[in-house]
Amino acid sequence: MPTKAKTKTSTHKRKKTQKKLVIVESPAKAKTIEKYLGRTYKVVPSLGHVRDLPKSSMGIDFDHDYDPHYISIRGKGDVIKGLRSEAKKAKAVYLASDPDREGESIAWHLAHILNLDVTDKNRVTFNEITKDAVKEAFKTPRTIDMDLVNAQQARRILDRLVGYSISPLLWKKVKKGLSAGRVQSIALALIIERENEIKAFKPEEYWTIDGDFKKSRHQFGASFYGLKGKKHGLKDNAAVQDILSQLDKSQAFDVTNVVRKERKRSPQPPFTTSSMQQDANRKLNFRTRKTMMAAQQLYEGINLGKEGTQGLITYMRTDSTRISSLAKHEASTFLHEKYGAEYAATKPIKGKLPEGAQDAHEAIRPTSVYRTPASLKDRLNKDQFRLYQLIWNRFVASQMTNAVMDTMAVTIEQNGVTFRANGSKMKFEGFLKIYKDGKEKDNLLPDLEIGDQVTLAKTNPAQHFTQPPARYSEANLIKALEENGVGRPSTYAPTLDTIQRRYYVKLVGRRFEPTELGEIVDKIIKDYFPDIVNVGFTADLEDELDGIEAGKQDWVKVVDNFYKPFSTEVAHAEDAIEKIQIRDEPAGFDCDICGAPMVIKMGRYGKFYACSRFPDCRNTKPIVKEIGVTCPVCHQGQVIERKSKKNRIFYGCSRYPDCDFVSWDKPVGRDCPKDGHYLVLKKIRGGSQIVCPNGDYEEAPQK
Repeated sequence: MPTKAKTKTSTHKRKKTQKKLVIVESPAKAKTIEKYLGRTYKVVPSLGHVRDLPKSSMGIDFDHDYDPHYISIRGKGDVIKGLRSEAKKAKAVYLASDPDREGESIAWHLAHILNLDVTDKNRVTFNEITKDAVKEAFKTPRTIDMDLVNAQQARRILDRLVGYSISPLLWKKVKKGLSAGRVQSIALALIIERENEIKAFKPEEYWTIDGDFKKSRHQFGASFYGLKGKKHGLKDNAAVQDILSQLDKSQAFDVTNVVRKERKRSPQPPFTTSSMQQDANRKLNFRTRKTMMAAQQLYEGINLGKEGTQGLITYMRTDSTRISSLAKHEASTFLHEKYGAEYAATKPIKGKLPEGAQDAHEAIRPTSVYRTPASLKDRLNKDQFRLYQLIWNRFVASQMTNAVMDTMAVTIEQNGVTFRANGSKMKFEGFLKIYKDGKEKDNLLPDLEIGDQVTLAKTNPAQHFTQPPARYSEANLIKALEENGVGRPSTYAPTLDTIQRRYYVKLVGRRFEPTELGEIVDKIIKDYFPDIVNVGFTADLEDELDGIEAGKQDWVKVVDNFYKPFSTEVAHAEDAIEKIQIRDEPAGFDCDICGAPMVIKMGRYGKFYACSRFPDCRNTKPIVKEIGVTCPVCHQGQVIERKSKKNRIFYGCSRYPDCDFVSWDKPVGRDCPKDGHYLVLKKIRGGSQIVCPNGDYEEAPQK
């Protein structure tokens, strides 16, 4: 039989399908988006910017319209090589960096290093990292917006001109390692101006008289208002005694007026970047950097188990309070289902945009209101949960109805002496059902009518003094910068970080205090570069940057208008500023290594003791502050103030390491009358309180 011919099997391999490449900034964002887009896409991170101005030189060509000389960022060689390799293999390349000026700039630089055509529709933006939002965005890619790029480029060049012109002067005339910048100089100036106000403040004495009144069995409080219906101040104790002499406790007081009203309280709009930073600082005690780090994580995506990785909040750099119609509808449906129609606002509150706000994005809100904080508690770390809860509560409250309170104002008189009492009672919670802030307590008064009589149980006169303005907290400083139109959402956190790293200011009890170094730098800038610390000038410059973004201003002209007068100031300052010698103060004792006198030096983190023979002798010691209390453990050393690595004050024994006593709370030098443990001064809201750490004893709070 003839043999069968063997059939040849095909050995051709299936050709790999080319994937579409998507470039974002961070690995977390890349991981989330790749899951949404599916197998035909590959998503890779650029790890932020890939090109920037050189660190070693100005990097700006003054003869050719301030043309910036960009170079690849040091250390990014492997990243750039990898991106180029992936781009060559890809069917198409999409640039999906963040939806703001910075993100647009990153996309433009990526297009340059990958030789992409900036007129191609390869730019994709989305305000939230959810499956629907991402997929919808990829349906309508656009070209790179050169107006946004130019606005960012102008800011970068202006900051470089200021920083690389003034910083070398400070290095030469004051001390190495110093810097100056447009927004940081304003922030420093505000802190120093407030400090000068505090130093110049002269307290004025004033008094108040609180009275305890009774009607039948009901007791209530009222405060002295004035004489014969007119407001009357009490400047001293003599004025108080004059009023008290006119009162007769044996006689009744007449209720001469009762005003009942219904007061409505509206919710606040959803968060912008600055209002989120302020609230997180006040309510969660978060530093600005910590707030933005947690917000970035919530935006980029959290693994929710069965749901996969989901972006939980919208883009967190925004100055808008606008909300999409879809988000409003979802919130309304949620409120109807959860709380009832009476809690859902038919016309939710609209926030007023601050002057100069770009309104490019929505407010910060949860991507789905149905993802309640309670449902996500097991998926979030402590910081993420607390910030998400704050954002969720604020957004949902903004879509709710007003709270309604019944108020009652009562006027009480005797012999022409007038007292007033104010009461309130919650009638309808409205948005306060989920967004309480500690101001909701009822203050009930008895049911009083005009013509009723009440009796005076006792009076409580109290002396007071007017208080100086408070130093800026991070929240207050951000608010002041925003109100003055200085900086933008993305600049607040790095600005506050820079002035602390340069040791121009320090945080003492969550409030900014300027250092000696900060005051020196501020004086130089005010004397020789007045426009840099002129709030109005800087705010106008921010408006011009917004004009570039809107396509109404030419970036070269804006930079030129700034630089020409500024360069004249720099030349004058170079000749006029005399070298400032920060002299070393004698420490009052000798070096225990070489015997030379020790001095007090100014370092990056404050003052310290150092040998005057430096660098021949490198002996240094920290400056410690005794608090006048003997160590409660060894009873030999003194309790001294120390600072942790995170600059937090704690207390320890001067005999460390022989004695290991440490305490976050300040010992007061007395023992607990109940168990003999040493007492400490613990900080509480609104003041401090002497307590026993074991919880057995506490004294009245101190204001």
